[in-house]
Amino acid sequence: MFVGLFSVQAVAAETTQTKRPNIIWIMADDLGFNQLGCYGDTPIKTPNLDRMAAEGIRFTQAYAGNTVCSPSRVSLFTGRDGRLMENNSNTVQLKDIDVTFASVLKHGGYDTALFGKYSIGSQMGVTDPLAMGFDTWYGMYSILEGHRQYPTFLYRDNVKIRIPENEGGKQQVYAQKRFTEEAIDYIKKPHQQPFMVALMFSSPHAELAAPQQYIEPYENTFDETPYTGMKTGQPSDKYAWYYPAPVQKPYATMAAMVTALDDYVGDIVATLQAEGIADDTLIFFTSDNGPHDEGGGDPTFFRASEPYQGMKRDVYDGGIHVPMIAYWPRKITVPRVDSTPWAFADVLPTLADLAGVSLLDVPRVKTNGISIAGLLKDDPIPVAERTLYWEFGKQAGDPNSGIIGEIFQAARRGPWKAVRYGQDADVEVYNLESDLGESNNLADQHPEIQQEFESLFNNPRSETN
Repeated sequence: MFVGLFSVQAVAAETTQTKRPNIIWIMADDLGFNQLGCYGDTPIKTPNLDRMAAEGIRFTQAYAGNTVCSPSRVSLFTGRDGRLMENNSNTVQLKDIDVTFASVLKHGGYDTALFGKYSIGSQMGVTDPLAMGFDTWYGMYSILEGHRQYPTFLYRDNVKIRIPENEGGKQQVYAQKRFTEEAIDYIKKPHQQPFMVALMFSSPHAELAAPQQYIEPYENTFDETPYTGMKTGQPSDKYAWYYPAPVQKPYATMAAMVTALDDYVGDIVATLQAEGIADDTLIFFTSDNGPHDEGGGDPTFFRASEPYQGMKRDVYDGGIHVPMIAYWPRKITVPRVDSTPWAFADVLPTLADLAGVSLLDVPRVKTNGISIAGLLKDDPIPVAERTLYWEFGKQAGDPNSGIIGEIFQAARRGPWKAVRYGQDADVEVYNLESDLGESNNLADQHPEIQQEFESLFNNPRSETN
């Protein structure tokens, strides 16, 4: 197991809990920091998540594992940041030797299940969810399936299942609702051991689509410009080949997608309460990266990344700074806002800590995250300062990812954030305490800090060998 750069100290949380919690990790896809009411000024209604934030912990300095889907999810599943990942592009997949947080929880006797988007398995029977620590799963296997809100097929435990209600252009089974229903059915089953549910929504990632009941409240709210997709015979933008269907009211639809997710999260909480297990269940809610501009999505209109600069595919904070809510009624009885910086690489060691599993007893585990379980209570244990790191490798032939050879890097230590857009580019330095939008490059005023980050960027893996 590896430790973070600049600091080798991390405060381990208590592992002597008499009752280990059920754990539910809920993750949206391409949801911006400012698209939830509890995080800012948005016309999008999210009452259930707002209430969870008001009654739990609202983290304000939490980060995804990357600025695009696949490397962010691999970071989450394996507890590794970009320094320990061999591939930081959107082509990355899990390897058969990887140890996931689900596998770690199995060492603690947890029941484990995944519902929704997976997208990081390269071969059934080798890196599918069942092979990577989950007892059961239902959802989307490949990344391309995650582009469809009304899929024509899904998988249950590696078996492909037709969704005839969506065939021939019909839209009757909304993926996010189905995932939620499956998760609820699982929660209601008898469990002799604590359970962990990963509920991985594939929304509000494009394509833009939602049930009409969620669109109607927003239909007359915004001054809309229709998204034409491929309707005219010519692509309306570089993403139209992925999302050819026109969307008459893209703003209303985007808002509807987020409100629908909020509704589904509310259904999960209501189920836990009805089953009498809400107090002993820890729920996380977050997003896999920043907001997108695909298929009619317009993060500028919704100010989806504010107060940060950038969006998905950026390593400015708008691409990696995500909402993060922790809700655990038994342990978090005094609501608070927490500004501790942490990232997806910390999830695996945190869940191990909560489950009472020593990572020294888990073969092949390789993480440079730390446990932040000590923060998940009313008397939080501070986390020692360390450096967080991100690396995004673009690849050719994909309009979502750009030109081969480009490497974007970012790192944060305390208030200092550095970014480099390309290995031949200058290292930019920002003070996030005074400049959340990363608009005032301080590299010239602080050459010693720039040099420290540049050394990391030039040799990011040297500190993990």
